[in-house]
Amino acid sequence: MSEIDIKAIREQFPVLQQKINGFPLVYFDNAASTQKPLSVINRISGYYLTTHANVHRGNHYLSQKATEEFEEARKTVQSFINAQKPEEIIFTRGTTESINLIASVFGKKYFLPKDEIIITEMEHHSNIVPWQIMAEERKAGIKVAAINSSGELDVSHMKSLVNERTKLIAITHISNTLGSINPVKEIISFAHQHQIPVLVDGAQAIPHLKVNVQELDCDFYCFSGHKVYGPTGIGVLYGKAKWLAELPPYQGGGEMIETVTFEKTTYNKPPFKFEAGTPDIAGAIGLAEALRFVEAIGSENIGRHEEELLKYATEKINEMGGIRIIGTAREKAGVISFVHKHIHPGDIGVLLDKMGVAVRVGNHCTEPLMRKYGLPGTVRASFAVYNTVEEVDVFISSLKKAFKMLS
Repeated sequence: MSEIDIKAIREQFPVLQQKINGFPLVYFDNAASTQKPLSVINRISGYYLTTHANVHRGNHYLSQKATEEFEEARKTVQSFINAQKPEEIIFTRGTTESINLIASVFGKKYFLPKDEIIITEMEHHSNIVPWQIMAEERKAGIKVAAINSSGELDVSHMKSLVNERTKLIAITHISNTLGSINPVKEIISFAHQHQIPVLVDGAQAIPHLKVNVQELDCDFYCFSGHKVYGPTGIGVLYGKAKWLAELPPYQGGGEMIETVTFEKTTYNKPPFKFEAGTPDIAGAIGLAEALRFVEAIGSENIGRHEEELLKYATEKINEMGGIRIIGTAREKAGVISFVHKHIHPGDIGVLLDKMGVAVRVGNHCTEPLMRKYGLPGTVRASFAVYNTVEEVDVFISSLKKAFKMLS
């Protein structure tokens, strides 16, 4: 296995030390949300204990201190994804709001009737529904790039969908259901040859890969704090400075303004133009601490560890009869979705929980993808840096017991 000190890492996550129904917790629902290390928990509580005040608006010590820590968090995010400047980092409530923000303001600014956006068959609902709302408002169209039976994007098909009406491509970096890693750099390069901007849903990529937005050359990149060991309710929208300068505000209120009169309001510069109202200050500070936690271990080290877990678990599952893994892409992150030929995913999930194993069952907010495979849903096990081979063994043993009970 990898050289990461898993024992020391696990000691930073008190939640993992508990028992569920008398069994040691095996937490394999990381694609939905990761657990939080003590450093993040303590950083958030420390902020509320000693520093809390509203940011950007006060000249007293606490306000200045809170502002300093909030803006330092923005710089931490900038460094983590290698954005060119901190002004390209907008704090949102999460990936969902980040995508909704761009769908709203980009659609309002650039989409005309009969213009088109391209997405893929593997998208999360958060990268489908906002575009449907925008398309309905703007009388625009949505085209969907196909995937093959292994869960890999058909890049040739995606490229064939591009025409003079294509205004944007929105694509997930890693599928939350299949684990497939998409060749986003290739897609971005192709799109830019046709002067088409690209938004990347990075919710699943940020915890598993080293993401460099300048190297990818994406126009927008979105992710959530809670999937990368940070708090819920905080997320990031990265946008190239060019776009953020041109796009209109998403919401109106305090902070996003420069001057206000009853006759006319002028808007603040990015990123504040897109951050109306009091932000989630503690969330941003907690997210920055989570990213420092990841950096201390190393994204590459985390990726290797999860890849080893994925390989081991896949081998063990393939040795069992009656199971079909959904998503067998050659480039894949630490997610395994599967179905049993006779047993409903929901029944499997309930029995695993009785044995202390937490997995996700259902359509994973990818209902069109499930429909493509003709499935009501899958069982999904997803890995994080604190998971172990021993936990995989417990998971496999529990699966066997569940199958025996349900057969």
